[in-house]
Amino acid sequence: MRQGISCIIPAHNEAPRIGAVLSSVIDHPLIDEVIVVDDGSSDGTAEVVRRFESARLIVLATNGGKSAAVAAGLNAARFEHLLLLDSDLVGLTRAALTRLIRPVLRGQADVSISLRRNAPWLWKVIGIDYISGERVLPRHLLGTEAELMRLPGFGMEVAMNAHWIDEGARIAIVRWPEVESPLKSAKQGLWVGIRADLLMLRDIFATVPLPVIIQQIWRMRRLAVKLHQHAVSDMPKAFRPGAGRPHE
Repeated sequence: MRQGISCIIPAHNEAPRIGAVLSSVIDHPLIDEVIVVDDGSSDGTAEVVRRFESARLIVLATNGGKSAAVAAGLNAARFEHLLLLDSDLVGLTRAALTRLIRPVLRGQADVSISLRRNAPWLWKVIGIDYISGERVLPRHLLGTEAELMRLPGFGMEVAMNAHWIDEGARIAIVRWPEVESPLKSAKQGLWVGIRADLLMLRDIFATVPLPVIIQQIWRMRRLAVKLHQHAVSDMPKAFRPGAGRPHE
């Protein structure tokens, strides 16, 4: 597997928003390829993506859920490290992407995860959004395509957390004060959005029970590393191996 970063963006009915996301991602100097997986959209998402000639588009005939969409992207990805992004982000910039990628590229952390401006208040207090969709990681800390296909639609993030914890991965928590992920109720209407949130919670708790999720959050905070701007020289596309658990 080649060294570099494959960006995987799962998308379902995000035609109004995905263009802005791709405008920040395409031709970013630290991203080697961009793969968008249209997960059975009915609103023209694929047509928007096709305007960006350097993006690789995978169109799934039916909506299989986020986990299956990422599995399709993983199967197509050519590089060792992955950048996972939600397709509905508002305020995403190249600088925000660089801040998320650099801790892994520099060897300061094994993985990174965003903490967006509109993350729930509790996650800001705790200091981590355990289900954030914006992450940088090596492939083996995501799971295999077969493992992803067995997960519920929104079970991927908590399953990924378990991999990180089992491996003792050093986690960089990167604050994104300029970036938001719109609420489902804002995109789909109040009642449809509430139903979608409940279905998402159902998938999460079907994958990892609530008591275990609480343990996940605590253990991920224990694995978080303090970032130092000049701790490791910044050599483009050169990934430096990690060195075990952080000091506690």
